[in-house]
Amino acid sequence: MADLTEGGIPPDFELPKAGGGTGSLAEHAGRPLVLYFFCKDGGDACVNEAKDFSRLKREFDGIGVDVVGISPDGAKSKERFRAKHDVTVDLLSDETRQTAEDYGVWKEKSMYGRTYMGVERTTFLIDPEGRIARIWPKVRVAGHAEEVLDAARALGRAE
Repeated sequence: MADLTEGGIPPDFELPKAGGGTGSLAEHAGRPLVLYFFCKDGGDACVNEAKDFSRLKREFDGIGVDVVGISPDGAKSKERFRAKHDVTVDLLSDETRQTAEDYGVWKEKSMYGRTYMGVERTTFLIDPEGRIARIWPKVRVAGHAEEVLDAARALGRAE
């Protein structure tokens, strides 16, 4: 059973990956993982977040931390998004929104007085034992990737 608190065990998933194949939580077993949920391929904040994580990918790789982004858009959309914005981190497609629901990030939102369902931008840092080390709910993009990198470095020192 999934436990979506710090120290808890997150739910596994298997989702289509941009560029082909699938991605899962299980494939990252034994390695720290940054799992970030974003709203859609192409929104300004989503583009900036993906670019920020991509810009820091070499540093994440250097400390042995994988970075994966998930949104409800299809795998083909993700491929175009990656190519257009030079995104180098893995992106997974959650078209059924089941993984977003399992992670508690599929929420009611409102804009201009209208309510709708959507992804609440959230990041999970998962340790090598598969436990949630840190959660960032309602992410503000500016400086976020750097903050996650700092936490991932600290996680590595704590091991």
